[in-house]
This record gives sequence, C-alpha cells and structure tokens, in this order.
Amino acid sequence: MITLLGMIAGICTSVSFIPQAIQTIKTKNTEGISLITYILFFIGVSSWVVYGALKWDLAVLLTNVVTLVPCSVILGLKLKSLDL
Repeated sequence: MITLLGMIAGICTSVSFIPQAIQTIKTKNTEGISLITYILFFIGVSSWVVYGALKWDLAVLLTNVVTLVPCSVILGLKLKSLDL
C-alpha cells in the first residue's frame, strides 16, 4: 500500500512537467524559465534516480526517471536559447 501511494504521488508530480515541456517545445520560448531552478531540479531528480536505483525503490526510481525526461527537454531548450 505504501509503494502504491508513492507511485501515485510520483506519477502526479512527474506528469505535471509534461505540459510545460510540450509548451516549451511548441513555442521555443524559455524566457520565463529560470535556468538555476532547472539546473538544481535536474541535479535533484538525477540524484533521486541514483538513490532509487541503489535502494531498488521502484516508486522513487521510476517516477524520477519519468520526471527527468521533460526536465531534460526544458533544460536543454533553455540552454540552447542562451547560445552557449
């Protein structure tokens, strides 16, 4: 039951980033997106993926892998918009 609750919570938070990623892909507008926030978020989510893998906690591992995808897309588009 606890794992199910973790999966539901993780799915909700993970899926919440998909609309932002879709909008960012469509508009290519990253002006209102904080680079520092997304860098820190990317590091945090990546760390949760490693933690989940090391503990073999599927709720933590899978939901954070799902979160990492749209986060990476948004961060990549933000970095691309800076012409680094």
